[in-house]
Amino acid sequence: MAKAGEENTIKRVGGKADTKRFLESLGFVAGAVVTVVSEISGNMIVNIKESRVAIDKDMANKILV
Repeated sequence: MAKAGEENTIKRVGGKADTKRFLESLGFVAGAVVTVVSEISGNMIVNIKESRVAIDKDMANKILV
């Protein structure tokens, strides 16, 4: 898990095809820069491509940084 305020580059997005497609539509693609804004109980608010997105713990675990 990335720490709040940390800027990371996405290396890979895992999961089933529909999960990957959903995350990619939000901007979670390999090479994209993502910054964690806050994290509560594993659920995260992140900055990606100039937008803030909230994702749950299961989705966050599918994103490898």
